Amino acid sequence: MSVVTAPTGEQLTALRAEAQAAVRALRARIDRLDDAAIDLILRDARSHYAWSDRPISEDEVRVLYDIVRNGPTSMNSCPARFLFVMSEQAKQRLSKALKPKNIEKMLGAPVTAIIAYDPEFWCRLPKLFPHEDRRGHFSDKPEFAEETAFRNGTLQGCYLMIAARAMGYDVGAMSGFSNEIVDQEFFAGTTLKSNFLLNIGHADEQALFQRLPRFEFDEVCEFL
Repeated sequence: MSVVTAPTGEQLTALRAEAQAAVRALRARIDRLDDAAIDLILRDARSHYAWSDRPISEDEVRVLYDIVRNGPTSMNSCPARFLFVMSEQAKQRLSKALKPKNIEKMLGAPVTAIIAYDPEFWCRLPKLFPHEDRRGHFSDKPEFAEETAFRNGTLQGCYLMIAARAMGYDVGAMSGFSNEIVDQEFFAGTTLKSNFLLNIGHADEQALFQRLPRFEFDEVCEFL
């Protein structure tokens, strides 16, 4: 098993001071997003089903992931794995798993991300959580590892949605597909499991319908 190594002593003190200073500098530079930015990523954002022919390059996807990877996860576990389906051949393979009504939505998007997760994420913890060996929390507890991977991998998929919107792309999440077929087609022989799909592109808004209702605060929230 990998040896757990982490900064210690003066090096650790310096790194912590640097991190704390960076957060203070960020807060001094920007204390909140303006209303227009909030509208873009959540308040006025929509899930999209049709797409323009405007492409997205592999370099753009790399920039997008560089944002997503910084989202927090439990113990910095980062269990999500992203397969960005972009080629026509790969899209045809993915279409085998989709319900008929979702095939056109996927084929029209320049990128469809398969958000997957690795239940054996804990094997990589020495890299991601180097100051303490936490592998023993999961190595003989497969149900706990699965639960942790699924929850945190889902979080990372949500970070991808929000980051894409923040970068000016449109998104449409999909769950109308067979996870079993996706796993057989793309993850056979690995420990990875698919969670959900996310179409990413520049939308054709003519396919939109009216926004559906949402709960009011008092319907689903309370104070204790």
